[in-house]
Amino acid sequence: MSSLFDPLTLAGVTLKNRIAVSPMCQYSATDGRPTPWHMVHLGSRAVGGAGLVFTEATAVEARGRISPEDTGIWSDAHSDAWAPIASFIAEQGAAPGMQLAHAGRKASTAAPWDGGKGLEAGDGHRGWRPTLAPSAIAFAADYPMPQAMSVADIDAVVTAFADATKRAVAVGFEVLEIHGAHGYLLHEFLSPLSNHRTDEYGGSLENRSRIVRRVVAAVRAAAPERVPIMLRISATDWAESGGWDLEQSCALVESLKNEGVALVDVSSGGTLAQATIPMGPGYQTPFAAEIRRRTGVPTGTVGMIVAPEQADHIMRSGQADMVLLAREMLRDPYWPRRAAMDLGVKIAGPKQYGRAW
Repeated sequence: MSSLFDPLTLAGVTLKNRIAVSPMCQYSATDGRPTPWHMVHLGSRAVGGAGLVFTEATAVEARGRISPEDTGIWSDAHSDAWAPIASFIAEQGAAPGMQLAHAGRKASTAAPWDGGKGLEAGDGHRGWRPTLAPSAIAFAADYPMPQAMSVADIDAVVTAFADATKRAVAVGFEVLEIHGAHGYLLHEFLSPLSNHRTDEYGGSLENRSRIVRRVVAAVRAAAPERVPIMLRISATDWAESGGWDLEQSCALVESLKNEGVALVDVSSGGTLAQATIPMGPGYQTPFAAEIRRRTGVPTGTVGMIVAPEQADHIMRSGQADMVLLAREMLRDPYWPRRAAMDLGVKIAGPKQYGRAW
């Protein structure tokens, strides 16, 4: 089986190893544009040896941001700001990846260090209205009541994903990920807990997943064939009953296996404000393993993966094809280099740092 430092080819891109920097919001953008913070944050992790470095959830339209400080790519001005960051990541031998996202009913919220709750709109407040969702169901009592989307709204979001794809590719992003997890817009359509529609976008699994299939098709059509398209999903809502679950996740991935999705990035949760989650090291990896086993589609796994031996075991045991690290990468941007040393693997590094290796 593959080891952590074996290359991985997805579509026309070969990653130098199986380690990816998971998308992590920094709440540090200006009007959706990345700042020097993003250059240093993402660039240092490319120098650190990861094979794939993802941007944070990058909104395809302004009202799709999680917070006013989130990044976006809904205009050429945003593209121009992202270009040097993508270029620097690539210069370090990592693939620059962008996660395309829409926050849906969880939009217009404060940064975590400012409380992380819904922001008011107007009268000097920084929030906006309306937020959008499949149904007029608020995420929690302290979040805004979203507006149920019309079919025209859905069409506009699909188009926004396609337009964002073209901008991202034009400025050098080599891998794209569609964010369909964590209770944001696409996941809101998938989950029966947040989707109470009675039209062609609600009810059956086929209907609830329709917007996801449309977005995948639109992004795939807008990107060159060489660019791999990944899809992040939550494998379960962790609901006691009536929510999105592993069976539906497998069915969704099966329906997309011939639609140009190169890898499914498997996470969990996000629909329920309060959910009992049995967190522990690698607690989400069994979902990635089962989806991979049942569908034959490559998967990535994320969540409390911290030890090099743990990550390498996931690869060697065939549980997933990629590990995505989040908080551990915040703690140590050079985790891949430390992992290589621990596992006895020699990897190339920046010539400026050669004396250290």
